[in-house]
Formats: sequence, C-alpha cells, structure tokens
Amino acid sequence: MLNAQTKPESIQELPSPTTMTMEEFLENDLEGYEYVKGELVPMAAAAIVHGEIGVNIIIPLGSYVRENKLGRLYTIETTFQLNDRVVKPDIAFVSTERLSEDKLKGFPVAPDLAIEIVSPTDKQYDVTEKAFAYLKSGTRLVWVIEPVAKTVMVYRSETDFTLLSCEDTLTGEDVVEGFACPVAQLFE
Repeated sequence: MLNAQTKPESIQELPSPTTMTMEEFLENDLEGYEYVKGELVPMAAAAIVHGEIGVNIIIPLGSYVRENKLGRLYTIETTFQLNDRVVKPDIAFVSTERLSEDKLKGFPVAPDLAIEIVSPTDKQYDVTEKAFAYLKSGTRLVWVIEPVAKTVMVYRSETDFTLLSCEDTLTGEDVVEGFACPVAQLFE
C-alpha cells in the first residue's frame, strides 16, 4: 500500500535541479530527458504502437542507407545539440560527410533527417516547435509520424511542409536521395 510517505522504487524522481546549463546536461548524460531552453524535459514512455512504427521505418530506411553507403541511422537516446536544446529524436540520419569521429559522445550538430513519432502525451504545439527547432539548427528534413491519424507531416522549412496520408509515398527527397516507402507500410 502506498501513502504520502512512500514511493515505489519504480517511480524515478526528477533530477534536481530541473534547470541547468547545456554543458551540465551533456556532462550528466541524463537518460529519459531532453534539454530545452535551460530546462529538463522528461521524454514520454513509448507505447507499443510507437515501437512498431519505429521498426517499420528503421528497417527499410536503414537498409537503404547502408546499401547505398549514405551515412548512418541513430535511434533514441542518441543526443543531438540544437541551438538552445539537446534532443533525442526517435530516429535520425546523419550523412557520411557529417559523421563524428568521436563515437562516445552525442552529436554537436543537428541530424540531416530527424524522425519523431508522436506519443499520446505529446502536445501538438511542442511537436511543431521541436520540428522548427531542428530546421533552425540545420536539419534539412523532419518527418513527424502521427499514429492515430496515420499520417506523416514532412517539414522542409517553417513555410514548406506537406501532410502525407496512407495513400501517399514518403521519400527521402534530396536528403536520403532515392529512398521511398508507402506511408501505409509504417502503420502495418
């Protein structure tokens, strides 16, 4: 039985303080958090559908990138520094020419392609703000996958974006040139 004095061991307390510098965040390598404008932001736990969609995109995209020696894919918990934040995209692509030699640290730059899968607790405002933060920091393409609506919002800039449905094909455009995948395949 729980009361106000006891907490189950499975409940993780927020690190103290919840505000810190980017350097402090990077030094502490806090799992389960992103750093946004001086504050720790807890990452939502992934639902089953989140994991399924992640696998449905990472297998074909990863195979294509590897076969064509275009660069590398990275999964969540790999950190990327943007202007005022440190983020952990669900999936990220970094082209060969931008790969880091130091594989023991996160990337000091934005990925070429960032893929975010919307979680049930995500707020639309925050998702859009994060997509724009990627773009402002040099990410060339952002895919925001929405499991409930079964859509993908493709961002190229703050004024150039397209909503794709299950009847459409998702492409790597000029970032992962030649890659194509039916949107419906992401939700199978």
